[in-house]
Amino acid sequence: MPDFEAGYITIFLICLISSVLIWNLYKSSGVDSHLPPIPFVLPVIGHLHLLSRLPHQAFHKLSNRHGPVFRLSLGSTPCIVVSTPETAKDVFKTQDSAFLDRPINSVVRHLSYEGKGFVFAPYGPFWKFGKKIMVTELLNSKTLDFLYPVREDERNCLIKLLSQKAKEGKSVNLEVELLKLTSNVISRMFMSKRCSEEEGEAEDIIKIIADSFKIIGEFNITDHIWFCKNLDLQGFGKRSKDIHRRFDALVERITREHEEARKQKRGEMKDLLNILLDISENENMEIKLTRENIKAILQDILAGGTDTSAITIEWALAELINRPNVMKKVVEEIDQVVGKNRLLQESDIQNLSYLQAIVKESLRLHPTVPVISRLSTKDCIVGGYHIPANTTVFINLWSIGRDPIHWESPLEFKPERFVGSQMDVRGQDFGLLPFGGGRRTCPGISLGLQNVHTILGAMIQCFEWKAGKNGDLATVDMEEGAGGTLPRANHLVCVPVARLDPIPLPV
Repeated sequence: MPDFEAGYITIFLICLISSVLIWNLYKSSGVDSHLPPIPFVLPVIGHLHLLSRLPHQAFHKLSNRHGPVFRLSLGSTPCIVVSTPETAKDVFKTQDSAFLDRPINSVVRHLSYEGKGFVFAPYGPFWKFGKKIMVTELLNSKTLDFLYPVREDERNCLIKLLSQKAKEGKSVNLEVELLKLTSNVISRMFMSKRCSEEEGEAEDIIKIIADSFKIIGEFNITDHIWFCKNLDLQGFGKRSKDIHRRFDALVERITREHEEARKQKRGEMKDLLNILLDISENENMEIKLTRENIKAILQDILAGGTDTSAITIEWALAELINRPNVMKKVVEEIDQVVGKNRLLQESDIQNLSYLQAIVKESLRLHPTVPVISRLSTKDCIVGGYHIPANTTVFINLWSIGRDPIHWESPLEFKPERFVGSQMDVRGQDFGLLPFGGGRRTCPGISLGLQNVHTILGAMIQCFEWKAGKNGDLATVDMEEGAGGTLPRANHLVCVPVARLDPIPLPV
C-alpha cells in the first residue's frame, strides 16, 4: 500500500475515533442538562456490552452510577431506564398518557399474532375494547366466583400429590408441579379442559409457555442493529415462528371443539373461551373479535396466569424455608384463623394478614416480571429530564423494590414491614409495582393473588418443608435465572412432611 494511502487511512481513523470520544464525553458530561445522563457509547452496538443475561441486575448497577433516570443506546434503539418509586410515578401516573404503548420486537410480534391480543395491542379503540371485556366479562368477580370450583379442585389435586410424596418420603420438584397446577387452573377456566386430560397435552402447553418466556427474555441482535434487521443470525425468527405454529395448532383444535359443542348444546359450557365466542358473534359489539384476536387473548391469559403465579409461590416458599421464624409465625396464624380440620379457602385470605404480608414481601424482592417496558408516544418529562417520543422506557421493578430511600434494610426479607400497612400491589403505591401501573396495569391481579395466597397458604398449612432431594439442606439458594420473567436459577426441590394427620381433603 502506498505511503500516502496509509497516511490518509490513519488520519481518517484518528478523526473517527476522536469524534466518537468527543461525542461520548459531551453526552456523559451532562452538557445537555435536559436529557438524562448516558454512559460511554460504543459505535454501532451502543451500550449492548453493558447488559448481561440478567438485564435487571445490569440496569441496577448502572442506576447506582448514573442516577434514577439514565439513557442507553441498545444498538440503534434509544432507551431510558427508571429505577425509583418517584420516577416510576412519573411514568405510570404523571405522564401516563405518554406511555400507553408497549414496544414490540420481532419475537413478540410473531408470538402475539402481530399484537392482536390485549397485552401488546397499541393504545386505541381495540385496546380499550379489550380492556373492557377483560374487566367486565373475563376476569370480573362474578366470573371468578363462578369458576372457583376449578381453582379449588386443582389445589386439592396438588395437596393430594404432596400428601402421597410425604407418605413415601420422596422429594418434589416444586417448579414443575406448581407450573402444572397453574396451567391446569388457567386452561380449565378458559377452555374447560385440564392440560393433562390427554397424553402429552399438558407438556405441550407448559413447554410452549416456557419456550415463549425464555425466548422473550433473550437478546435478539436483529432488533437493535439496523443492518442486521433482515438477518436471522441467532435463529430467533425460526424459533418464534415454531412456537407460534405449535400454539396456534393447539388452540385452533380446542376452539373448533368448542364451536362444535356450541352447535349441539348451546349455553351448557361456560368458560372464558365461550364468553369470547359469544362476544365475537354479537353483532351489537362496537368491535368485531376475529379468530386471531381470540387466540391472541387466550395466549395473553395463559402466559400471564401460569408461569408468573407458579414462580411467585416458589420464591415465597424458598424465603420461608430459609427463615424458620417467619414460617413458624405464618403457620400459627393459619392454625388460629383456619384451624386444622379444613383446608384454607380463598375466603380466608382477608383474615390472614401475615400471609398477605409474606406475599407482598416476596413480590417486592422477586417481582415476577422484573422489568416492564413502555414506549413513549410523545415528548415528556420524567425525573426532571426530557424524554423524546419513540423512546423505549424500562421500568426496573427489581430496583424499585430495593430502593434504599423508600425501604428500610431493603435486602432483608421482612414481612413485618407490611403488617398494618395500607400499601397495596395494585399499582397505586409506586414503591411496590409487581403488576405494573397506569392504564396498562395487569387486569388479572385479583385472579393471580387468589391463586398465590390460597395455594401457598395450603402448602404451609398442610406440610413442613425439608430442602433438597433428600431433605438434608439447611438452606435454599436464592440465585436468579434468566428469562422474560424472574425464575429461580435452580429448581426448588423439597421433601414435604405432613403436619396434619389426616390432611383435611374432601373425599
